[in-house]
Amino acid sequence: MPGEPNSLNHHHRAKCPEVSFLTERTAWLQGLLTRVIIIIYFSYLRHTFAHPQCLDYQPPFKPPYHLEFCRHYEKFGCCDQKTDNNIATRYWDIMDLIGEEEYAVCGDLVKDIMCQECSPYAAHLFDAEDPYTPVRHLPGLCFTYCSDFHSKCHSVVKYLTNSRTLQETCEKDRSHFCNLINLPDQDYCYPNVVRNNDLYSNLGKVVEDTKGCLQLCLTEVANGLRNPVLMVHSGDDTHRMFVAEQIGFVWVYLRDGSRLEQPFLDISGEVLTTPWLGDERGFLGLAFHPKYRNNGRFFIYYSILINGKLEKVRISEMKVSAHDMNMADPNSERVLLEIEEPAANHNGGQLLFGLDGYLYIFTGDGGKAGDPFGKFGNSQNRSALLGKALRIDVDGSSVDGKPYKIPPDNPFLGDPDAKPEVYAYGVRNMWRCSVDRGDPLTRYGRGRIFCGDVGQNRYEEVDIIVKGGNYGWRAKEGFECFDMKLCQNSSLDDILPIFAYGHHVGKSVTGGYVYRGCESPNLSGLYMFGDFMSGRLMALEEDKKTGSWKEKNVCMGDTSTCAFPGLINHHHKFIISFAEDEAGELYFLATSYPSAMSPFGTLYKFVDPSRRAPPGKCKYKPLPVKVRGKKVPFTPRELTVLGISETPTRSPLEKIILPTKPPGTRQPVMAKSSTSAPKKKLPGQTTTAKLRQDKSKKTTQSKEKQINVSTKTLKKAPPHKKSMLQTKKDIKVTGKPSHNPKLSIKGAQERRKPKPFKPTKPKEVKKPNVWLQKAKKTGKEVKKPVKSKPKTTVSKKQDGNKKAKKSPLAKKTKLF
Repeated sequence: MPGEPNSLNHHHRAKCPEVSFLTERTAWLQGLLTRVIIIIYFSYLRHTFAHPQCLDYQPPFKPPYHLEFCRHYEKFGCCDQKTDNNIATRYWDIMDLIGEEEYAVCGDLVKDIMCQECSPYAAHLFDAEDPYTPVRHLPGLCFTYCSDFHSKCHSVVKYLTNSRTLQETCEKDRSHFCNLINLPDQDYCYPNVVRNNDLYSNLGKVVEDTKGCLQLCLTEVANGLRNPVLMVHSGDDTHRMFVAEQIGFVWVYLRDGSRLEQPFLDISGEVLTTPWLGDERGFLGLAFHPKYRNNGRFFIYYSILINGKLEKVRISEMKVSAHDMNMADPNSERVLLEIEEPAANHNGGQLLFGLDGYLYIFTGDGGKAGDPFGKFGNSQNRSALLGKALRIDVDGSSVDGKPYKIPPDNPFLGDPDAKPEVYAYGVRNMWRCSVDRGDPLTRYGRGRIFCGDVGQNRYEEVDIIVKGGNYGWRAKEGFECFDMKLCQNSSLDDILPIFAYGHHVGKSVTGGYVYRGCESPNLSGLYMFGDFMSGRLMALEEDKKTGSWKEKNVCMGDTSTCAFPGLINHHHKFIISFAEDEAGELYFLATSYPSAMSPFGTLYKFVDPSRRAPPGKCKYKPLPVKVRGKKVPFTPRELTVLGISETPTRSPLEKIILPTKPPGTRQPVMAKSSTSAPKKKLPGQTTTAKLRQDKSKKTTQSKEKQINVSTKTLKKAPPHKKSMLQTKKDIKVTGKPSHNPKLSIKGAQERRKPKPFKPTKPKEVKKPNVWLQKAKKTGKEVKKPVKSKPKTTVSKKQDGNKKAKKSPLAKKTKLF
């Protein structure tokens, strides 16, 4: 009986109370051990998450312009020109509050510490990899370095943080203070992090595993799709994405991630498809006219069944609704071409417009196996439309009644043994082709058409389509002969693929795109593609000197590589198609069950976690989209690495509200001394600024009497209480005292952002001669001493002018 052991156990405990005590003690020890294991596990997990990351939860980047202050990170890090200027401003505010001796000893140390915000490992140094923990003001310092800093500059700590815990500990116990700001992982504390060759050797490059596989991550963009066969954009500057399902629906996705409730197009009643696993028929192609923004024309490719027996593929033209930009006009279809299909497989399906403005149509060889149609098969028969790349002009009609024209430079125009629509031949079943946008700067590669051609028994291949080209099928499969008689024919003159792989790698290639986007600079120029059956992602890199292509395998990054908010490192197995949005970013569509009716399709976006574009570089302004119906918000289903679907936002490090400078604390210019060491030049100080400082020094003594009257109270404040002082102007701005006694080590949860300014592109760096402080206006206006600071970075355009514009930080103030 199930209840008997419990009854006996209870009776035994009643007779032996010491056994009950031991049992409870054992349970307590087990619970304690479990908690210890969990702590150890998360400590290890935290160690694995240490990777290049900025304080905004994004990868580091290469600054577009020279950094004047934190120069160590101008090649790669987390600071652009604006952030660098903000750090410089805070630094000089602090330096103006300390004496000459402290400045000489601590100036460089404080600068190095403050510049760790620009480190590519800033998130780890500031304990900011956890999005739910407030960033601390002081980076993680190694114990030895911290001890040296504390012995020389402990009086400066109160200007670097408003944490009462750190301030009080700093005054009482050096060892405790350094333990508080140290990091458990000594490889990542400063300055060890900059001396670690393993961390900095390949910094900024795509992460590779031990086998050389590129580690990338993904974001989930859309889900719940029924075998999504393609995604295209309309090229009208709205940045909408149109996703087509195999059963005949086309959906509109907006920039905010939402999907419109009503489909853009629904021809599911006309499309021939079945729920059979792997059925190749259905809605297969969609292309928008290059002038879609003006004419509203688009083109579709789908399977149909005539009279219940005859199968065909149909290419039609349609138009957008005159009343709704997000819906097609269902009555606007105009059939351009219909091609009979002798079998249910190898239906092709790609439509695209080349840079020449003509429509390219890619058809399959007719199906079955080995292209058994006719003496040479459909693909080698130029009088057949199957197994071809066709090219037509859709902006007119021909004299023979066809609803399109033949481009005048089509290669077989006038050949009686060839169809005039044929642009290239000898293809088996090209599945997914794309047009290379070309390098954004040099335009190299622009207009090339890449295609993945599905193989028969042994090889899959990738081709670049050229006019009049013969791609070998059925004579060849990949680089090898398939039909020996045709293969040995000297007149074959076939074009070899740029890459082919065997069926031990995959059995059905899915063509992709050359990445020309902005957000992932490391991927620029790589041709990204995959395999439908194996789910393998691959890339090809071109050697421009030889014209050859080298394979690079693509893997999903491990947990540490993809430890960013919103990123995932897994995808569905069956890769159906690749896609490119209007900005040039790269996507792919995959499903876990390849049936036209199964709603398991997902749209993924590629992300390089090792490097991003500089902030602001990839911004664009889409045209507004008028939405008449309802929108369905996006709900992610995939589990992210960090368990966070949205990227949290974090303001910059809080600018500590510094006390008003007592007169005589530190002169604007270092005093000359004939017996002391040579005067140390301020970092970045120009000759003009130096002369102005000498000039201002002469007038300082005459003004000190008037200043001392207004700052008499501040002068009496002991040094350890300076950080607690606050002017009326500061209270008016913040609405609260500058220091909160309840702050943690990491400082306040809510921070006031420093006043932003707009720096411009620099050419030659100059500094302002004098920095002025505004006089606060109370009952009587109080004069402030002139502070000499170097100017923040100036633009190229300003440098070209004879009279440079003044920095926005040095506004005119009324001085008395």
